[in-house]
Amino acid sequence: MFSCLLRLFVAVALLGVAARAATPADAWPANPADLFAPPTEVKPLRVALYVGGGATSTGVANVEKRVRQLPGVTVTRVPDTEMGTRDLSQFDLVVFSGGGGSAQSKAIGEAGRKNVRAFVEQGGGYLGICAGAYLACAGFDWGLGILNAETVSPKWRRGGGMVRAELTDAGRAMLGPVSGQFTIRYNNGPIIRPLGRADLPPYEVLALFRTELAMNGTPAGVMVDSPAAVGATFGRGRVVTLSPHSEDTPGLENLIPRAVVWLAAK
Repeated sequence: MFSCLLRLFVAVALLGVAARAATPADAWPANPADLFAPPTEVKPLRVALYVGGGATSTGVANVEKRVRQLPGVTVTRVPDTEMGTRDLSQFDLVVFSGGGGSAQSKAIGEAGRKNVRAFVEQGGGYLGICAGAYLACAGFDWGLGILNAETVSPKWRRGGGMVRAELTDAGRAMLGPVSGQFTIRYNNGPIIRPLGRADLPPYEVLALFRTELAMNGTPAGVMVDSPAAVGATFGRGRVVTLSPHSEDTPGLENLIPRAVVWLAAK
């Protein structure tokens, strides 16, 4: 009897994990149009957008579209071959979009990582989305080391789909007074926790995942209530990382522009 009950319990638990992992795109309510209001009182900004190894063309295009919503903004695509030699001080912030974090790191090389790190330390802004969020973490030997974070598991292929997230008080102060949960696209973004390095400031959680995907043998139960977006300082600069993809989620078109404005506010 006990054995039968145990098997039933395990089966139900596995079905629950499978249900979370297989959440269809239409399982959550659509976001209201322009859920995040556009930023106001925006000064002309100069943004460097990384292109090259580890950055998908679609991701770059979608992020550039969102950044260009800001009035007076100038977006310059900086290829991987120039990231180590380009004078980044001419920009207000640098953006690394989705793709592959380790591939981006390899493409820009040691010189590129050192240049980006110095740029942020001296007062520049850094926006990392999905792969760019991995790249920022100090928990990888190939990372930029500008975010005091590590991933909770080396198993990162959690899958892609729509999940639910919610802003914290800090997130509402930065991104706008959005209450309650909203839907956002997720695709293998980092699930992070504090690394605890004494030489780096702690990050501040801006948004939390409220549901999860757990495919391909990735650990279940670690994504819910973990950071979906965080903000931090590094030297005189600012860092924001987004694990999911707001840039192509309907209703969230102004989330990235608001993060950009905060990053550029020295």
